[in-house]
Amino acid sequence: LKEPDMGTASLLLFVALTLFFAAGAQLVHLTAVILAMVPFAAFTVVASPYRRARIFAFVNPWKDPLNTGFHIVQSLLALGSGGLFGVGLGASRAKFFYLPEQYTDFIFSVLGEELGLVGTLSVVVLFVTLAYRSIRIALAAPDRFGFFLTIGCAAMIVIQAFVNIGVVSSSWPVTGVPLPFISFGGSSLDVHLLPIALIAN
Repeated sequence: LKEPDMGTASLLLFVALTLFFAAGAQLVHLTAVILAMVPFAAFTVVASPYRRARIFAFVNPWKDPLNTGFHIVQSLLALGSGGLFGVGLGASRAKFFYLPEQYTDFIFSVLGEELGLVGTLSVVVLFVTLAYRSIRIALAAPDRFGFFLTIGCAAMIVIQAFVNIGVVSSSWPVTGVPLPFISFGGSSLDVHLLPIALIAN
């Protein structure tokens, strides 16, 4: 949060809440914790001009399509132009000077344009399958540590994936987190392969 990187800080919070839930915390208690943090989160957003701009762009990206809403508008145009089956692998037009950060944070938009709804749903299904298989592995773990390690590793990957997909589809404010295993970046790939190795082990 101090970096500042509120996106990653919020991801860590979501992983922690997932672990608390897996440990048996009651939903009413988790809801109380979330509600108690809302004023702090709101203050953090309001106190920072760039975070405030991102929230306004999330609420209505078309109000300022050439400035604060540019990322989201271009992302939605790329996703929409893909249609059902896409324009073809490698044939994206949005990745050429239209869509900023197209190979990292907004790779899902390019994927949607090139492979269409079928391609994007396939990626979603793969992450859901990862979550499901991880839960099955966690339930079969020989001890509680193995159970929580598996749940935490899976949550770290799957929650980040759905936050990224939410950002790209304008369902979540822009946070600047990559899509695990798909976004460009060797360090990101290493960081996400490590928990997969732990889960597999």
